Amino acid sequence: MQKDISIKLKPAEASDNTAIRRYLAQTSGVTESSITGFYKTRQSIDARSRQQVWINLTLKTFIDEPFHQREIERISFKEVDHSNKKVIIVGAGPAGLFAALCFLEKGIQPIIIERGKDVRARRRDLAVLNKDGIINPESNYCFGEGGAGTYSDGKLYTRSSKRGDINRILNLFVQFGAEEKILYEAHPHIGTNKLPHIITAMREQIIACGGKFLFEKKVNDFIIEKDELKGIKTADGDSFFADAVILATGHSARDVYELLYQKNILIEAKSFALGVRVEHPQTLIDSIQYHCALRDEHLPPSSYSLVEQVNERGVFSFCMCPGGIIAPAATNPNELVVNGWSPSKRDNPFANSGMVVTVEMKDTVDYFKRRKVEGIRLREEAIQHSSLSLHPTPLTLMHFQQSIEQKAFSAGGGKFVAPAQRMADFCNNKISSTLPECSYLPGIISGDMRTVLPSFIQKSLQSALQSFGKKMRGYYTNDAIIVATESRTSSPVRIPRNADTLEHPQLKNLFPCGEGAGYAGGIVSAAMDGERVAHIIAEKINSL
Repeated sequence: MQKDISIKLKPAEASDNTAIRRYLAQTSGVTESSITGFYKTRQSIDARSRQQVWINLTLKTFIDEPFHQREIERISFKEVDHSNKKVIIVGAGPAGLFAALCFLEKGIQPIIIERGKDVRARRRDLAVLNKDGIINPESNYCFGEGGAGTYSDGKLYTRSSKRGDINRILNLFVQFGAEEKILYEAHPHIGTNKLPHIITAMREQIIACGGKFLFEKKVNDFIIEKDELKGIKTADGDSFFADAVILATGHSARDVYELLYQKNILIEAKSFALGVRVEHPQTLIDSIQYHCALRDEHLPPSSYSLVEQVNERGVFSFCMCPGGIIAPAATNPNELVVNGWSPSKRDNPFANSGMVVTVEMKDTVDYFKRRKVEGIRLREEAIQHSSLSLHPTPLTLMHFQQSIEQKAFSAGGGKFVAPAQRMADFCNNKISSTLPECSYLPGIISGDMRTVLPSFIQKSLQSALQSFGKKMRGYYTNDAIIVATESRTSSPVRIPRNADTLEHPQLKNLFPCGEGAGYAGGIVSAAMDGERVAHIIAEKINSL
């Protein structure tokens, strides 16, 4: 007999198979020897009680019958070397990669065109950025094989269950080398140290089946005939043609948005969120969340999720990284962006999280007016569009995002040194005389966030952080540090598409996809969107 049994155990017991077996037998009313085996199907932490942290487990339990290990559904892929059906995929992030894998199942050849480098070469560019403050605009934390998620954590948790089959996505990750625990953990996480190997395995599978990968190929034009997209051109002069083009370029490909705008291809401004990175000692977050002086060795480093409404504006934590590191995530010189990541063990001494404020189109009007009055120099196109702020363009929010990143870079003094303040000092408009140790490798410098953040963001954060301190006693402290600026939470532009066909409403054969198009918000949701678009295209192509 097989049964799904749910039990609640102390952390040490949940790490001990003998203890688990004992509890399973008691719950089932059988002897321990009757339990021939079990495996986890769900695991979560319940830290609500101040007396005891519990581990909730659901286990597939085998009673008086032979035990069978968990079966991992393996997807088969077809050879597509000689396929006369081709799809161009612009971008090798999760949306592009999972779309390509889906095309292999359908017998269609994917041609992936990626502006950045493969994961191994990309790592060297990140080392130079962290050590020397020199950025490669085409190979960084946002651009390159695997997309922004490859070197910023590999979190696989999503609430987007209606967008696709989450279990299929997780199974594919396991098929390409991820640990099976991502199949049952409530908040699965691969880790920046492991995800590149999985991405490499996906690429090798795609190439082995006849798909193509073209690295360091930057798309700079579209080949259009009578409102139909025939192909794309790259900056090195090459042209590529296919039956359809998926645009899965990620949330930071500003040049793609500008190209679409210049060619009068419909795009829309989209609200996003902007703020800072907050970093605490991990031991402090553990003590708050687990209600203890020292974290139990059988518990993982603790995380948190916070949200507050301040004057009808949302302030919330984003991409929380237990045992993590703050990293420079800009894509251009003279712009400062920070993000966070954790290795698989989450064993660094700090916990960091984005703390961001929602930004709407109306917020940019007064901001750009004030910037012009102050006489602060913007990029030429930013000046052009700020002058039209009373009649906003689809790029207005993008230019708002960009201008704040430029201010943050200036405030840090260059080489991606980041302006920072202690948390209580920030809330009291006080420049910190000293700064605590921080994980951000390019370095930090004491500054006044009022010179970087727009007033509505600064004041919203100040109010919310103090409120969070009441929800999590000890969170509001000068032992925590604020680092600017967390601005790439999502795309500030949406590329519209028809609800049924997922095709651009103006340009046939163009399929916007993933986070950069405004239809996803993380690795799993982007992967599901990539698969969804690929299925639609495959049905269209195979019916011709």
